[in-house]
Amino acid sequence: MTPVLFVTNGHGEAAIAGRIARELREQGAFATHHLALVGSGHGDDAFVDVGPQTTMPSGGLVAMGNVRAFAGDVRAGFFGLAARQYRFLSAARERYAAVVAVGDAYALLFARVARRPTVFVGTAKSVHVAPYGPVERRLLRTARRIFVRDPATAAFLNRHGVAAEAPGNVIVDLLATEARVDWRGADERIALLPGSRARAYEDAVRLAAVARLVARRVPGTAAVMSIAPGLDPARFAPALSGEPPIAAWRDDLGALFAEATLALGQAGTANEAAAACGVPVVAFEFDGARKSAWYRMRQTRLLGEALAVVPGDPEPAGAAIAALLGDAPRRAHMSRVGRERMGAAGGAAAIAQAIVALTAPAR
Repeated sequence: MTPVLFVTNGHGEAAIAGRIARELREQGAFATHHLALVGSGHGDDAFVDVGPQTTMPSGGLVAMGNVRAFAGDVRAGFFGLAARQYRFLSAARERYAAVVAVGDAYALLFARVARRPTVFVGTAKSVHVAPYGPVERRLLRTARRIFVRDPATAAFLNRHGVAAEAPGNVIVDLLATEARVDWRGADERIALLPGSRARAYEDAVRLAAVARLVARRVPGTAAVMSIAPGLDPARFAPALSGEPPIAAWRDDLGALFAEATLALGQAGTANEAAAACGVPVVAFEFDGARKSAWYRMRQTRLLGEALAVVPGDPEPAGAAIAALLGDAPRRAHMSRVGRERMGAAGGAAAIAQAIVALTAPAR
């Protein structure tokens, strides 16, 4: 078995890494290990978690000068964790045939500590949001193969001397499934996406309140809430109970999106996954949610008109969503934009083939 280490820095990034790892195992005798720089417990029997891992208060949302969130992580032991992860990677130099960094430059920076042939899968940046800067481009050049999320970003990097490729978006590959949600004959079907971080429990209650208002305004509307792996299903009871009841969904997001009319989401990767499936996405502006404001700005730039942002107060939010349900041309436009911005399938297989080629001398 040829050992390959995946280094990630986020829940969505771990899911993307897991999908690439599965494709890699199908192409040869590979052992796939996973070091999560952010969060923990993302692996399974075939995608084995290794090294120091823990969940920080920010859930990884410390970019764009979010000093308060980073300070909370520092108090929770961020620097100690980073030091332990650095030591683990330093000791792993002779253990792995290749290292695959999935996420942003931070993941690549740590992956390079192992001093093994490195593949970079950039999930965080796009020219639709913000291009890779000069320092990041210099770091990217240290990777043997570089994959980014869309052709426009690859073209930008190539113009700046970075040999980047965009063979497809792995998020789209993650969504392929034959499973389907039972919507019980509902005319309008709303997927609720509270996210995977600690604030998901609070956001779930808010999303559910809005969904129930919409159901009262638009008869025949049903809602199903996605509960991310690693979260406690019991803590979603306050959101799911009530009238009308809201069902919980803990399986593939692709099944949830296959027949959904809209997605109401405070999530990161899940919102983007909905757009990739052609489902219009609605996000909320909640008072006091400063630490995630930068992320919503980023997502708005990334998804463009596939994403609508409405007030967080339930009454105006419910009215805006009911109006969107009644506006089929706008929803069709949002669907087209989402598919265009998120790109095509096929990225996981192409990246796995690159890893196979990179490790061939070692096998």
